[in-house]
Amino acid sequence: MSDEQFWQQAGDHLIRYGTRWTPRIIERGAGSYVHDSEGRAILDFTSGQMSAVLGHAHPDVARAVSEAVSTLDHLYSGMLSRPVVDLAARLAATMPEALSRTMLLTTGAEANEAALKLAKLVTGRYEVVSFDRSWHGMTSGAAGATYSAGRAGYGPPIPGNLTLATPNAYRSPFRHPDGSYDWRSELEYGFALIDQASAGSLAACIVEPILSSGGIIEMPVGYLARLRELCDERGMLLVLDEAQTGLGRTGTMYAFERDGVVPDILTLSKTLGGGLPVATVTTSAEIEERAHERGFLFFTTHVSDPLAASVALTVLGVVQRDGLVERAGVLGKQLTGRLLALQEKHEVVGDVRGRGLLQGIELVLDRETKEPADTLGQEVTRACLDRGLHLNIVQMPGMGGIFRLAPPLTASEAEIDAGIDILDDALTAVLAGH
Repeated sequence: MSDEQFWQQAGDHLIRYGTRWTPRIIERGAGSYVHDSEGRAILDFTSGQMSAVLGHAHPDVARAVSEAVSTLDHLYSGMLSRPVVDLAARLAATMPEALSRTMLLTTGAEANEAALKLAKLVTGRYEVVSFDRSWHGMTSGAAGATYSAGRAGYGPPIPGNLTLATPNAYRSPFRHPDGSYDWRSELEYGFALIDQASAGSLAACIVEPILSSGGIIEMPVGYLARLRELCDERGMLLVLDEAQTGLGRTGTMYAFERDGVVPDILTLSKTLGGGLPVATVTTSAEIEERAHERGFLFFTTHVSDPLAASVALTVLGVVQRDGLVERAGVLGKQLTGRLLALQEKHEVVGDVRGRGLLQGIELVLDRETKEPADTLGQEVTRACLDRGLHLNIVQMPGMGGIFRLAPPLTASEAEIDAGIDILDDALTAVLAGH
């Protein structure tokens, strides 16, 4: 099939689901690169969909999939296998003692759906608080707690969803007299509004430690601890969605470790599968037992599938064996240094933010006014792809063009430099044309 026929069939037979197709036909992936139909290598700075922490076609993962498919890949959902129990135990060993019981699922939305159902059943309440730039998934409960996209046109979302201002240090109007970000006042004002809007049935607060689809927005140090206190005061459960930050991407195994705060429920997905469909929900024995007593039901076709467990065990094992958590911290410092140098060189780079190997830059037309640079961001994206680098740009109302950079934890120092060199060259070329 020619490339022209490929795109014709794509237009004739695919349902579009909210993204523009990247104008390349991808044939294979290896390590930090994907390769298109013309044989061009493209450095993948999104790790697939922010998931492939071990890069593409990692030999250990390929071996695990092959063995699982040929021996035990799927079971009746009431049956258990050794990989599932082994994974639950291995995950518990990487987490604080309180987080000890796990359910194995397949997608991040599914995991967040299960987490919210757990919280509602255990608390006997139904209201859910989440950030106004959040992305927790496209299933009904997760979508109800998602505000960055997808709310218009589908009728009423699930009742009881309330918003909290995203802690955007770059753009928040909450400021100390010296101009620094006053996150504490913003957070407490937000909860005062929630208390006013609540019907008295606050069940849970679900947040991402770093909002990725929301524009690489990181909670300031101290924020998560105060959020924990505010939840505890109201009898709410704190749910952390570490789909993109789990398994070492931020330089710690889990992003919450930096803050010394333990959630009531933790969801993992993207990174745990290394690019394959794997997700988990982990909580305490107390919460699990209470939910079980009240008849918790989340019986899905692929719950506790041994194939998913085998993949997750392999990804976790490689991350630990190869020291990739520490490596993400080292590479993250290299990436930060290169991005800060870009900010010094290019006036349009208004902000650099993120942690480890999940970082971003926000483009603006004017650093003083912070006027968004959406069109410029699109042009730079195309220029990067033409030069062999795939980046994802987040475009949110009221924000500039924000690039998400999430290379694999297995990337080399040379690949990090190569990616930023391409970005630098693309910025220079696009700006020269303006």
